[in-house]
Amino acid sequence: MANDKKPVLQLVLTGAGSMLLYLLLFLFEDEIMRAYTRTDGLYWLLPVATAFVFSLVHGAFTGYFWEVLGVRGKKPNGRKR
Repeated sequence: MANDKKPVLQLVLTGAGSMLLYLLLFLFEDEIMRAYTRTDGLYWLLPVATAFVFSLVHGAFTGYFWEVLGVRGKKPNGRKR
């Protein structure tokens, strides 16, 4: 247990990244909506890419959050089905 280092720095960095993404989303709401509601070209990919980026950053933050708190999934007992 003494060697279990908690990823506090990663938690802070991904948390800051998540906050920055939400801040930028709210600050540039009008510009984002104008770009995302265009129907020409490949603009339909913008919301998909944005959701993917938000999911990645927020998911990493959530994983580090639970790891720092010490919450882990139950390990299987090794029995085969």
